[in-house]
Amino acid sequence: FAWGTVAERILERLGADPALPALTAPADAAAEETARRRLDRLVREREEMGPVNLRAEVEVAELEEQIATIEREREEIGTAIARLRGSIGHLNREGRERLSAVFAEVDRHFQALFSRMFGGGRAHLALVGSDDPLVAGLEIFAQPPGKKLATLSLLSGGEQALTALSLIFAVFRCNPAPVSVLDEVDAPLDDANVERFCALLEDMVRETGTRFLVVTHHPLTMARMDRLYGVTMQERGVSRLLSVDLGAAVAMVEAPLLAAE
Repeated sequence: FAWGTVAERILERLGADPALPALTAPADAAAEETARRRLDRLVREREEMGPVNLRAEVEVAELEEQIATIEREREEIGTAIARLRGSIGHLNREGRERLSAVFAEVDRHFQALFSRMFGGGRAHLALVGSDDPLVAGLEIFAQPPGKKLATLSLLSGGEQALTALSLIFAVFRCNPAPVSVLDEVDAPLDDANVERFCALLEDMVRETGTRFLVVTHHPLTMARMDRLYGVTMQERGVSRLLSVDLGAAVAMVEAPLLAAE
């Protein structure tokens, strides 16, 4: 009778016929207890599993499709990354080659202009801090006549101004701009150096075609310009812009002299 009770409970709780074989002899109490405990365990496990998901097969197929899509996208991204790294490497190589070529050209012009501005001496540019020109820093080494080779920071104010002008004009010779503004760059220069600066400025105009707008208070610089612009305040609170064509003024002065000759 014990096995019959177990079969009824299995049928009631699990909805399945255990199809127990016919017993030739009644089971003892220990076997019945073991079977009851096993049944209880199986029932608990079934309840813990929860309801049966009838869409499990469909969901598995959807997840497998998503996984396949992600794998394809991962491969595409990997290919794109490899292609991008190759492009970056090519650009870096080309950038290093171009920068090295331009640096050498600027340094060549800088050395020549420095000697011209100082009436002698020597100077050069150097890349410092790294062997890679794309990340290296720039250092200026200069040796004015009668002095030791030093970095730009150790030069006097006038020497720094002349050195900086030499570098600016060296860059202009490599890649001239149509217009350049120089704001009181002659302020720390003495008269002799102002004359050198103006002579170089005139040469740069002829060589590169650049038009220079020079903000200055130095009379020697003003005298070497083609045209002067100034602001006056003849009436309080009223500013007026004046323009003087020095070339035309010189022509007007020289015309009577030429006629007299």
